[in-house]
Amino acid sequence: MAVSSGTAGLHLALLALGIGEGDEVVVPSYVCTALLHAVWAAGGTPVAADIDPLTRNLNLEEVDRKRGDRTRGVIVPHMFGLPAPVEEFAGLGLSVIEDCAMSIGARHLGRPVGAFGSLSVCSFYTTKMMAAGEGGMVLTDDSELAERVRARREYDGLPASYLRFNYKMTDVEAALGRVQLGKLPEFVERRREVAACYRRGLSDSNLQLPLDNPEHVYYRYILRTGLGAESFIDALEKEGVAARRPIDRPLHRELGAADDRYPHATAAHREDVSIPIFPSLQTAEIERVIQAVQKIANRS
Repeated sequence: MAVSSGTAGLHLALLALGIGEGDEVVVPSYVCTALLHAVWAAGGTPVAADIDPLTRNLNLEEVDRKRGDRTRGVIVPHMFGLPAPVEEFAGLGLSVIEDCAMSIGARHLGRPVGAFGSLSVCSFYTTKMMAAGEGGMVLTDDSELAERVRARREYDGLPASYLRFNYKMTDVEAALGRVQLGKLPEFVERRREVAACYRRGLSDSNLQLPLDNPEHVYYRYILRTGLGAESFIDALEKEGVAARRPIDRPLHRELGAADDRYPHATAAHREDVSIPIFPSLQTAEIERVIQAVQKIANRS
């Protein structure tokens, strides 16, 4: 079901599962705020859980510890393009929404990501694995859930018997997305090539590099720095290399929780730096990034 954005897709997926007021949904602390907004829009209560320090994906034991009598679901993103063990979360007895915003094109256990959750959500925003400017999609193999998503996606010509939304994808976005979909294997291959260049060029640095996992599609290439992220980013900027924090602010802070309850998300936010990685990045640009990163890393 094509929709106007990934956030809209998450909202519709939650509503399709019947999640509303009084229901809790577990989300990772180390992810963008779209998950919070979607749960709030559905009327539910987001509950943040800590992450795995190596993969940056949601920690299964933390979800098990956080769930309670009111917990109805869990949203599991594949962080930065590394597939999460979604099938294990399904074993907790919760409804699982698989967030594929950063991982379209990846495979896990021989199947495409998006094939594991009760529903799965994709995003086609400009920076994503395949871009249509905006737009998203909700996936499911459950015909009843699919119909519930369709029933709320638009309201023209339908009775106003309950709240519906204008969450349709535009024809222009759909046309762009169809072209991008045809190029997706090429995009994934090139991202992996760039990641391999970074791994070779930075292997002797004192930085923690992303896991060298054959399932990874490297939506982001994340360095865990010994320095604080901000100082590392500022130093890269002075070398002419744009870098960012991969996550602006941990969700547990948005929810008013203390950092010491989320040590891994807090540490990742303090130290993680995202360096340029995209399919059109040229060899000379890759070398420039490596030289700048090495120069700054050698200072620490």
